[in-house]
Amino acid sequence: MWRIESARLIAGLARFIRDVGLAEELAQDALVAAMEQWPESGVPNNPGAWLMSVAKRRAIDLVRRKENFARKLEEIGHRLETEGEGVDLEYDPALDGEIGDDLLRLVFTACHPVLSTEARVAMTLRLLGGLTTDEIARAFLVAEPTVAQRIVRAKKNLEKAKVPFEVPQGEDRAQRLSSVLEVIYLIFNEGYSATAGDDWLRPELCAEALRLGRVLVGLVPKEPEVHGLVALMEIQASRSRARTDAEGKPILLLEQDRARWDQLLIRRGLAALDQAEKLGGARGPYALQAALAACHARARTAAETDWARIASLYAVLVEVTPSPIVELNRAVAVSMAFGPAAGLEVVDGLVDVPALKNYHLLPSVRGDFLFKLGRMSEAKAEFERAAELTRNTRERELLLDRARECA
Repeated sequence: MWRIESARLIAGLARFIRDVGLAEELAQDALVAAMEQWPESGVPNNPGAWLMSVAKRRAIDLVRRKENFARKLEEIGHRLETEGEGVDLEYDPALDGEIGDDLLRLVFTACHPVLSTEARVAMTLRLLGGLTTDEIARAFLVAEPTVAQRIVRAKKNLEKAKVPFEVPQGEDRAQRLSSVLEVIYLIFNEGYSATAGDDWLRPELCAEALRLGRVLVGLVPKEPEVHGLVALMEIQASRSRARTDAEGKPILLLEQDRARWDQLLIRRGLAALDQAEKLGGARGPYALQAALAACHARARTAAETDWARIASLYAVLVEVTPSPIVELNRAVAVSMAFGPAAGLEVVDGLVDVPALKNYHLLPSVRGDFLFKLGRMSEAKAEFERAAELTRNTRERELLLDRARECA
């Protein structure tokens, strides 16, 4: 329930108190109250409204304790009292259409230029995605203490700069847009392939990222990369039902039942990709990734996949956004198009890259190439190493199955 409600709760509170860090603290206070009361009283019919009402009341108490009570009460307290006190714990209109784009306001606030790019993304993932610092660290391939420090400094800098809780306009909006897109896509990725835990998917995070992306399209309809990002998420989300079996175990892309792919999402994704290309954004990073996803979406069977085109698109993507992870993905495409030996040659060039040292997909991909080449003992060792590195239970089981298959 916290995963689902926390982002909306923090965003709604931030609109009232104009302090993102304090909003998160109040939201967590409400969570503690729920953990204390719900075991006895039961889960309310509207858990989000219950949490919001409790958090608002705690905000009122906090304002009353401030030395500058009079000014703060005039700015915040009266509004909180009229909307917070006496509110039915089963319903709070602030959670419905009144706020509307509070989550988007929260993203833009967290992506303010006073923060470094890394801090913007880390803090927004923490607040909107409900991710732990460990999960964010794995998404960025950096140490967990580094992420924790970024988040703490980001909150302090936002408070110090008195950053307004709003959707910016004009040039300011354009400057922050790329960071916003990155944040939304990382939230989507955490839902699409969870870095830790017992579940392979977190559908609520995918849905939230898609919602934010669609809202952003309405805000900046002439920005091609926004359409590119939405296209990418729509097409990837179309595979969700086919990505796990009845027991929740992962099913790899080439083994999925394509009849279970959501054709509505595919059509929406292809339409968004077409719009991005019409606006001149064909070489944008998100549009390129959407074009890659479209190659799979257009293939009726795995055998019909145009791997040569996918490999060529990855080559362009490496030029546009150089990254060891993009290069690792290119290795897979090269392997499918030109054979596992060719893919192994690419991936062997990444073995000593520091950023990939603890990245489980590197030994996983390398193990797959070695398996196809018949080098079973080497493949087994790679799959076992990948299983040790992953934090996701379902993925670990899959990798250990691959290791046993080598024997």
